[in-house]
Amino acid sequence: MPWLQLIIHSTRAQASAIEEALMDVGAASVTLQDDADQPILEPALGETPLWDATRITGLFEADINTKAVSLELLAQLPQEPLNLKWEQLEDKDWEREWMASFQPICCGERLWICPSWKEPPEPEAVNLMLDPGLAFGTGTHPTTFLCLQWLDQQSLEQAALVDFGCGSGILGIAALLLGAKQVIGVDIDPQALLATRENAGRNGLAADAMPVFLPKDAPQTSVDIMLANILAGPLVELAPLLTSQVRASGLLCLSGILASQADAVMSAYPAFDFDPVAQKEEWVRLTGRKVR
Repeated sequence: MPWLQLIIHSTRAQASAIEEALMDVGAASVTLQDDADQPILEPALGETPLWDATRITGLFEADINTKAVSLELLAQLPQEPLNLKWEQLEDKDWEREWMASFQPICCGERLWICPSWKEPPEPEAVNLMLDPGLAFGTGTHPTTFLCLQWLDQQSLEQAALVDFGCGSGILGIAALLLGAKQVIGVDIDPQALLATRENAGRNGLAADAMPVFLPKDAPQTSVDIMLANILAGPLVELAPLLTSQVRASGLLCLSGILASQADAVMSAYPAFDFDPVAQKEEWVRLTGRKVR
């Protein structure tokens, strides 16, 4: 289906009103983007961040009356100096575009992450066949890659793990394929739990090999390894819970952390003796052993 997009350059103060007005005049979706190279890498807890200069894009079906929509927007926002720009959006099969860009990834000596629709480049390797669906985690992001690389280096035979913030299930499933006995997956997003179940089945794993739970339903257990690839703020808040579930001499692997946040996160886990920090781009992975 062909589409038109309406682009409006906005300030932080204008953005919410413009977003609401676009939905009122029939936009199928509204996207807000940075309009001045001002990165916001991690919001504060409970905060919905916006950029000082925000580009707002409303998506409309191609048969929309652009003049009528423009006039209605101007009438709804008489106090806002609006510069409206209509563009035709190229008609593509966006799902196929994304599928073409997701290629197999080597994550160490043994482990490959492979799109479920492609043949593994090394059939004899440990190949995790993945379709992330709507959940986070393909191995392409530095935080996920760093965790997968660490798992590839571990001896996981018969280990029990928690994958907290499991997303697509990629870390927990990798651990199972590398020899772990069981992984408990935990995520706040029901879509992530569904994606994890489907990806586990796609890799020939039994349903009870990686049971998944919302945090409120997750069992309080004691495991050999705790994996948590989320964000620095939640990692600090969750430190008592995550620490309590790692047995004596157990391992911790944390990511989703900017290099500038590493010390603050490590200080929230005093029970662990941390390894040297591993870094990829601006992101880091923290690993350590429970010593007290």
